[in-house]
Amino acid sequence: MDSMDNKGKSGWPWWQRKGNATRVQLDIPMPTTEHLEELRIRLMKIFFTVILFSLLCYLEVDQILSYLSKPIGTMVFTRPAEAFFVRIKLSFYLGLILSIPLIFYQLWGFVSPALKVSERRHVRWLLPLASLLFFAGMLFAYFVVLPVGMNFLLSYQSDGLKALISVNSYISFVGMLLLSFGVVAEMPLIIIFLAMVGIVDDQVLVKKRGVVVVGIFLLAAILTPGPDIFSQLLMAIPMLILFELSIMVTRLRFIKKARFNHSVGGTYEDIPA
Repeated sequence: MDSMDNKGKSGWPWWQRKGNATRVQLDIPMPTTEHLEELRIRLMKIFFTVILFSLLCYLEVDQILSYLSKPIGTMVFTRPAEAFFVRIKLSFYLGLILSIPLIFYQLWGFVSPALKVSERRHVRWLLPLASLLFFAGMLFAYFVVLPVGMNFLLSYQSDGLKALISVNSYISFVGMLLLSFGVVAEMPLIIIFLAMVGIVDDQVLVKKRGVVVVGIFLLAAILTPGPDIFSQLLMAIPMLILFELSIMVTRLRFIKKARFNHSVGGTYEDIPA
């Protein structure tokens, strides 16, 4: 009872506070002020985690920069402070990437109280998959898209036209490429989540396939750092494959069970085979 009376003293939910854990289990609404306080605390945790990983990465930033420059060779800097600030930028990108599991965990902790108990039970297993897919998307971007894309773009050199790539522009290009592919790799989990809570199903996805395809190419054009159609295709094609796989997954029995459970409050055994 005391923990329930002191519910406004800290962010919510915290596993250390028994009263708040009980509120989650009972689906008791939380006041707006507590939502804002919890959001502030979680954002601070994310911020300090990113800073910590960035500082650690800065210790090895020269070796990392040398490794990242292999696809293009020697780079240049055109402003006196550029070489210094690009090291900070690269350290920040790396710190953000290494913090992805914690970021997903904090987002889930903030969003999960808004879900029903049954919904939390169905979707909590998506959390570790979200980190795995994000890192898989980045690895695909670095080992497949980046070498192919750079070879294609640099192939336009000629005797009178040589590439002189700024280290700042290159690190920005690589950083945005990796983060963009990491984000779009989350598409299957987003679709699965929407299917499990009853917002979409496989029939809706098939019916709207044409709209989704157009949206995928528009998204690829926005997210890819390069203006060329080639790098956009390298993002759009995997997204199309992921979308088709998502349709197949939403047809699986356990997804339909979760959707049925959400819509009518039944149990797994209630849905027909």
